[in-house]
Amino acid sequence: MDTFKKSVVREYFESLVIAVVLALFVRTFVVQAFKIPTGSMEQNLLIGDHLLVNKFAFGPALSWAERRLLPIREIHRLDVIVFKYPEEPERDFIKRVIGLPGETIELRNKRVYVDGRRLDEPYVFYLEDPPPLPEDMSLSSDLAGISSDPRVQYGPVTVPAGHYFVMGDNRDNSQDSRYWGFLPRENVKGKALVIYWSYAAESGTMFNATRWGRILRQVR
Repeated sequence: MDTFKKSVVREYFESLVIAVVLALFVRTFVVQAFKIPTGSMEQNLLIGDHLLVNKFAFGPALSWAERRLLPIREIHRLDVIVFKYPEEPERDFIKRVIGLPGETIELRNKRVYVDGRRLDEPYVFYLEDPPPLPEDMSLSSDLAGISSDPRVQYGPVTVPAGHYFVMGDNRDNSQDSRYWGFLPRENVKGKALVIYWSYAAESGTMFNATRWGRILRQVR
């Protein structure tokens, strides 16, 4: 009987250890929970949105077989990513990838141009809509002196190898590459996947404060 009890206790203990190891593995290498702390990604992501971040998506593939068999890919333009803030690596930021290595990025009257072509950005939110850009003001030299505000006019700058240019969707209220520079590839932690919970703290009780319509919404 004592032997049986010891065997059962040992089985429970081993199961618990395995569960903890798997949880740590998933937490470290596969997914990470992330909470939106600011309004820099509005209206796409709101303060109080809780996300799952895929840490595996941009992981290093050491061989041809790994690249073919595992769901690993390069970072693409418009990916919403979580990364270590270069100026304070202990802090995590979330932004959208706008510029890839080797590309030239420029803001003209709040609109983004990549290698001279305007980027279509249906996700962007402005606190103040930009006025129409006259056709005869298509070159950065034509805009010189109009504004020194990086929210309005910025660049042109070329993204160096191994780096990315990232911006928040809330263009008038985002601390991003316009202010602190290019994002090193090694700072990227993963791709934002899905909102698993959303909570508006100012709305009272947990049930009332939960934004039910945002739960399980894919991050795009």
